[in-house]
Formats: sequence, C-alpha cells, structure tokens
Amino acid sequence: MTKKRVYVVPHSHWDREWYFTIEDSNLLLAENMDHLIDLLENNDDYHGYVFDAQMSIVDEYLKVRPENFDRLKLMIEAKRIFVGPWYTQADSLLVHKESLVRNLLYGVKGTEKMGHSMGIGYLPDIFGQNQYLPSLFKGFGIDYAVLQRGIYSDQLNGNLNFTWKSPDGETVKANMQALGYGPGKFLTADDEFVEERLEPMLAKLAGMNRDSDNLLLPSGGDQVLVREHFPETVKKLNEKDGQYEYVLSDYEQFMEDTWNENDFPNTIEGELIGTERSRIHNTIRSQRYDIKKLNAIVEHKIINQLEPLAVIGQSLGLRYPQARLDEMWKNLFDVHAHDSIGGCNSDDTNNDIMHRLEKIDRQADGLMNLIKRQVTHAIAAKNGQDNIFILFHTDAKNYHGTVETVLFTKDAKFAVQTLDGTKIDFSITEQEYLSGGKKIVVTAEGDKEVEIPGYYRTELVLNNVSSPALGYTTLQVVEGADTVDQPTSTDTNTIENDAYALAFEAGTLELTEKATGVSVADFLQFEDSADAGDSYDYSPLPGDEALILTDAELVNVEKAGQVERMTVRHTKIVPADLENRLDPKEEKPLTIETTFELRRNEELVRVKHDIDNEVKDHRVRALIQTPVTQPEESFGDQGYSVINRPVENPRMENWKENGFKEAPVPIYTVEQFAGVENADAHLSAFTKGLKEYEVLKENGKFALTLFRSVGLLGRDDLAWRPGRASGINNKVVVTPDAQMIEEMTFEYAIHMKGGRVETAGLFELADTYNSRYVTYQNQSLNTFEERLDRFEIPYPIADLPGDFSLANVEGAFISSIKKAHDGKDVIIRLFNPTCEEVQAGIASETLKDISLTNLAEEDEAATDTITLAPYSYQTIRLKGESS
Repeated sequence: MTKKRVYVVPHSHWDREWYFTIEDSNLLLAENMDHLIDLLENNDDYHGYVFDAQMSIVDEYLKVRPENFDRLKLMIEAKRIFVGPWYTQADSLLVHKESLVRNLLYGVKGTEKMGHSMGIGYLPDIFGQNQYLPSLFKGFGIDYAVLQRGIYSDQLNGNLNFTWKSPDGETVKANMQALGYGPGKFLTADDEFVEERLEPMLAKLAGMNRDSDNLLLPSGGDQVLVREHFPETVKKLNEKDGQYEYVLSDYEQFMEDTWNENDFPNTIEGELIGTERSRIHNTIRSQRYDIKKLNAIVEHKIINQLEPLAVIGQSLGLRYPQARLDEMWKNLFDVHAHDSIGGCNSDDTNNDIMHRLEKIDRQADGLMNLIKRQVTHAIAAKNGQDNIFILFHTDAKNYHGTVETVLFTKDAKFAVQTLDGTKIDFSITEQEYLSGGKKIVVTAEGDKEVEIPGYYRTELVLNNVSSPALGYTTLQVVEGADTVDQPTSTDTNTIENDAYALAFEAGTLELTEKATGVSVADFLQFEDSADAGDSYDYSPLPGDEALILTDAELVNVEKAGQVERMTVRHTKIVPADLENRLDPKEEKPLTIETTFELRRNEELVRVKHDIDNEVKDHRVRALIQTPVTQPEESFGDQGYSVINRPVENPRMENWKENGFKEAPVPIYTVEQFAGVENADAHLSAFTKGLKEYEVLKENGKFALTLFRSVGLLGRDDLAWRPGRASGINNKVVVTPDAQMIEEMTFEYAIHMKGGRVETAGLFELADTYNSRYVTYQNQSLNTFEERLDRFEIPYPIADLPGDFSLANVEGAFISSIKKAHDGKDVIIRLFNPTCEEVQAGIASETLKDISLTNLAEEDEAATDTITLAPYSYQTIRLKGESS
C-alpha cells in the first residue's frame, strides 16, 4: 500500500492588529523573528517557515533590527523564510479593486528585493474571497493559491485541490485548507495526540482528497513562536507511523508536487462566501461604519484624484510624489488587513485605524493642494488673469456634466465663464459671509492691526461644464453679477429634474422616472432591529420585532435653477438598548433626517441621511422600495464586472442540521453599486462607504444597512452563528466606541429606470457619482480651505496654457492612472465590464509609445491595438516626453 504523504508546513498567521494594537504586534514580531532567524541559522534540518505572506512584517522588523538585514535576506533568498506576495492580508471584499492590486504590487516588489516572493496566493483567514483574486494572482505571475474560507463541500467534488477561475477566464491552481490553517499547531509524536487528534484529522483530509495522496497539514496559528521541535517530531512520526510519510515542507513545494503528480479537473468560480466549514461574517461589512466611510473617502482621493492629478503634474514638469504615496499606501494596507477594516477590533485599535486614515486623508489633501496651486499659478501667469479657477479632470475621458465646487468672492453676486466669455449656469447651494479678521502690519511706528474686508464662501453646482480628458480647463470668476441663482424655499411638496420627480404626500414619498413612467410609492422607510451580536456578526434577538419608521414629516423644499432639494424627517421612539428590547422601560428617540437632491441633466437621486445616534445594540437599515416585484436575483459590481447573487439562499433551510458554522444569510457586500432588475424596470444604489445590502423578496425592498451598534468583541451562541465566540474566545472585550453613539452622515444615490440594466451605464453612473475631478481657485481671500495656501512655496513652472489634455481613452473604463512603480512611465489600467469584446484606444500628443504589461508592470509588448475581452482588464504602459 502506498503511503500518503503529509506536508507539515510550519507557519505563523500574523495579524497586524486586532484585540491588541499594532504596537503590541510589532513588539512580538521583533522577538519572534530574532528567535526564528537564530533557529534556522543553527538548524539545517528545519526546512523553512512561512511568515504569513506579508511584506509588512519585513518592513516592521527592519525598522528596529536594521543590523539584521543581511541575515533576513539570506533566509528569504534561500527559501527558509517565506514572505509575500501580499503587503498585508487584505480583506478582499471590503476594499477597492485597485487597493488589492497595489497591496500585491508592493508585496511582490518588496519581497523580490529581499530575494524571493512566495508564489502562492495565500488566503488563510480573510472573510470571503473576491471573484477576481485568481486573475489578480495571475497578473503577478502567481500560479497557485491556498485558502481557507468560503467553499461548500459540494463545490469541491471530492477534492481539496481545484482550479479557481475568475470572470475573465484566468485561473490558478488552488487548495482549500479544510481544517483551517492550524490543525498541526500542537503537532507532537506523543501516542495520545497521534491517536486521538492527528490520525482522525489526517483520515478526514484523506477522505476529501479523492485524487491525491498528498495531504497538506498547516502547522501554526495566530502570532505563534516557531516550534523548535518540529524536525525531531517529524522524524519520530515517520518512525512510528506506517500509514503516512511526514515531510517538513512549505506551500510552494506542496502545490508543485501535488499538481505535477495529478490533474484536478474541478473548477470553482465566483465570489467564495460559503459558511459551511468556516465563518465568513457576512454582516461584518456594517460594523464600525466610521472606518468603512473614511476608508472609502481615502481610497477615492488617492486612486481617482491624487494619482492621476500627479500624473498630469509630472507631464507638466512637477515632481511625482512617489515617496509620499508609498508611505500613504503602506499605511492604508495596514487599515485593509482583514480584522482592521472589518472593525472586529478593540477600541484602542479602532482609534489607531481612524487616526491612520485621517493622516492619509490630510496627506492626500495636502499633496493635491500643492499640485493644484503650482499648476494654477502657471496658468494665471500665462493668461494674465488672477480671478480664475481650474477644473482638473482626473479621468482619461472627455467630461461634460455638473461640477460641485467652492468659490470665495468679495461680492455675494458673481458669474462664472470660460476664457472665451461663455457664461456657465450654476446654482448656489450654500453661502455664508466670513469676517476677514485682522492682520499685523510692521511700520516704522511699530506693529499695527489692520482690518481685512470680509468675503463670501459659496458652495455651488455648475451645469454643462466641459473639460478635456486627463487634464484641465480654466474658468473665470466675474465679481458683481446682476443676479445669482440662490436656492429658494417653497411651499411645494415636489422636487424634479429632467429624469425624476420626487413627491411627498401624507407622510410618504413617491419617486417617478419621467421617461418611462416607472413609479414607486413609499419610496423610503427605515428598519430598526435589535442586534444581539458582536463585532463580527449581527444577530437577531429571539422575540424581537423590527420597528419600521414609516411616516415622515416634510422639513423643507428648496429650489434653484440647477439643483432642487427636499428634506424629510423620520422619528420613532425605540428601546434604549438590548436589555430594554423585549421589555421596554427606557426608550430614546431615533431621528433620521434625509435630504434628497436632484441636479439638472443627471439620472441620479442623491440621498443623504443625518443621524445623531443615542441608541445601543441595534441595526438601522434604509428600506428603498424598488419597482421589481419578488426579485430572484440582485446584482452588484465586484472587481472589473458585475456579479449576480440569489435573493434567497436555498442552503438556509437546513444549515443548522448540516452543521454549518454560520447561517448563509443572503446579505452581500457593495463595492460601488448594487440593485435589482426585471424586464420592466431596474433600480440601483451607488454608495459611499456603505458596504452591506439585502434584497427583501416578499416586498421588493432594497435594504441598505446604514450601521450596526454593538459593544462586544466576541459573544457565544449567536442566532446565526452557534458555538464559541469568534476571535478571542476566552475573554469578552468590551468596545463601547462600537456602539456608535455619535452623529453620523450616510450618502448614496439611487438610479431607477424602465427596462433592463445596461452594465456600461452603471459604471458610467458610478464614475459620475464619485466625482473624478478636483478644483482650485486662484484667490487670496481665504487661506484655510486649502490648508497649504497660507505658506510660501516654490513655483517650478513659469507658465501654462488655459486648457490641457494628456491622454484620452475611448472604448473602456479606467480603474487606475498613475506613475509606473519604477521609472517615470505612465500606467493606465483599463477594464471592460460588459459581456462583449471591446476595442479601446488611447490618444495623446506626448505619450505615443503604448505597450501592454501585466499587474507587476513587467513583460512589455508594444501594440497599436488594445482589445479587451468580456469582463477583463488590461494594464497599459505609456512612454513619451514625460518619461
């Protein structure tokens, strides 16, 4: 009889932070890595050690042990210590697709410089798998993946080895860790352990490996110290066990041996969120909303605004801020670690995450401030005009639409026009008069205080503004216009634009789409329910009935030429906390104030909710009525295309009887948008930081989770998650900050229309809603709106024309525009979310050398044509004068 081979892989899963802080983690890291290097240097029998596939571990260690650089590099080169391909173990469902690419880019490039990047897409612990992960791994030359969570037994078809396929057709060879990443953590050759624990585990693994005699035994755990005895233990196991051959190994060797010896035809595709064998924590997406919102803001600023703006600046003669961006990205990758962005962490850790995000946000604003100011100064010098403002368009497509901006003027009335004098229509949405204060003037008689005249700060929306692709256009501010379009409060109960009419009647709202006449009554309600869960999972409270906020009161209707707004208020008295939920003795008001905004020439209903939360232990969802009756599926974007998801999960019927680790509730994650459709109509929600939704089939409502409020990290025996508490299960960590007792603002937009959804149209609306532009006014009235305006800076560029375009893309969507990781070339990542092949084109006066490259920005192939297969993406390298 052939012995089955057991690959014992020593490793540590290294959480960056969790119930402990990142400082705790880094202190442990230095001690553990010191010990690991010493051990490996003095014991050639110790094959190697997998240090969780994270480059961040290397960076943190060398900050405090720079003298050990050569020793660590030798170990990585020799494949004794395995790091990479990740920078940190990112949650693949809660961050931007481009953030995942960058995480791998910094991870692979960094570990390759250290001698070797582990060729495994290693996913030991993240809460569900993005459908594009196989393709992302392949884009970095990674052919294998090892993962734990998200796969059902019937998907495996009798083998833990399978082909994992992305929507674009790219595949990797994968292995599922059926017993998690720690079955061999306490491995020993003691008879009791072998008979009672090891052999039953191996028998189970063997039963799930129909076509292979190779069994993977991950032997590690969270923040563990290397097990010095493993070589001796493996030797003893081989001496006493005639059924198995044990080898001390690594993931690369296991995958190469296993796939060289066998073919595994089974293919698995789609997002992997199965809850049978391990917990996915589907409702963690709404935990600690503060992190999710600020992360979305920061990702948008870096990816869609700062990096392309810096590319424009570089092409005009400015320095690209690569070192600053490296620092920002690495700090952001710490936020994206699965526990961190998930919000299942201590209050101290959460505060650290928020401070990290706030710092990155300030850095992004400051860098954009400098670039905008330096470019605008050169434009003003060339045109001889001071009172201008510049619209920087950071998407590589020509733009025509609305622009939201802030202007400072001496007069309350002003006009906006192009350089050739064409007036631009706009509406003021907010205006306030600001005192100019006083300044000190040094005279021969000493310092004197001089009164500075006051001025106006005005928020406005401009209509029908055009800007060239990946460039800028110059607009003039003309003081003292005869009239100005101010918002006016009216007695009407309806707002409308070209696409929609929203009416308030008898406490309810009705939305009508004008072109096709599709209409929904009771357009918006809210649901408040008890949350008896913890930081990982929402849990319904047995016996609790959700409270529905139905009737609203009309607060205000304001109308201007380009913008109309309606504000309504929903209020309900609800139990104060979990203790009062079934027997209310203490109650508090839950008040939600909602502002709807309709802009001319825009097919969106912009929605903003303001909540001052005083209630604990509850979940609040916006219930948006859709025009779709009893929908079977929902759709949403994930990665570079749209994914369809069942509204009802048939596995819910008997999940407990089948021993699932968690209820497979049909609650899903939003990346940019999600919605429902049928042959007659569709409705989509475009979100900013809101990450969780459910479609309620019985009434066709789209339930968008605003936030969860719960104050415990870990709780046993939840209704949808039986058994032990998740995470640290021998101590309850109290997290009062996670109750979200604070003022919160939630923003999203609704698109509703007759007929079927057009995928390309959804991604176009997402770009519109996310404002891929920034503005800057050349003015001296206010030096605090843009914080660096009050400081002197150099101006490297003498003069610039009033309009400029670097490159124009046609036929595809854009996920990234940035400088190449090494060198000055421009990288543009295009994608095609549709089911049809498309031809894309890039036109540029200066960037004429076009080549195709991979995600690692290597293996160039010159081209004159760019073909994008359905659901695919392509990285483009552009060279020219800016190189």
